[in-house]
Amino acid sequence: MTKHSDMVSVRYMVDDVEKAVAFYTKILGFDVLTNFPPAFADVARGKLRLLLSGPASSAGRPMPDGAKPGPGGWNRIHLIVDDIHAEVARLRAAGARFRNDILEGPGGKQILLQDPSGNVVELFQPAAFR
Repeated sequence: MTKHSDMVSVRYMVDDVEKAVAFYTKILGFDVLTNFPPAFADVARGKLRLLLSGPASSAGRPMPDGAKPGPGGWNRIHLIVDDIHAEVARLRAAGARFRNDILEGPGGKQILLQDPSGNVVELFQPAAFR
């Protein structure tokens, strides 16, 4: 296991920590590092440490102006896949939700997957360069 200090950490606000842990471990192959439902868990894939903070976590507390942190938005983690069509088919069969269809550009193909709270995970298949 990679040391926490060698990892890149990203925090996602989630509605339900247990559902988020199940999604990231069973659907996307992350490993659980710690799990303290309903407040917090962290999971890892390679050198990515994803902090899953529920409404009961310290990260979910309102800001001084009253704004409440919540899930969703357009910032996202970016996962490289070898065969995006096969991965999308596998994920759809598992009940995963997507924001769009596969898009193709000069750098490759991408699609936006949603976790159970609506946070975005981009799946990306790089173009085969000659």
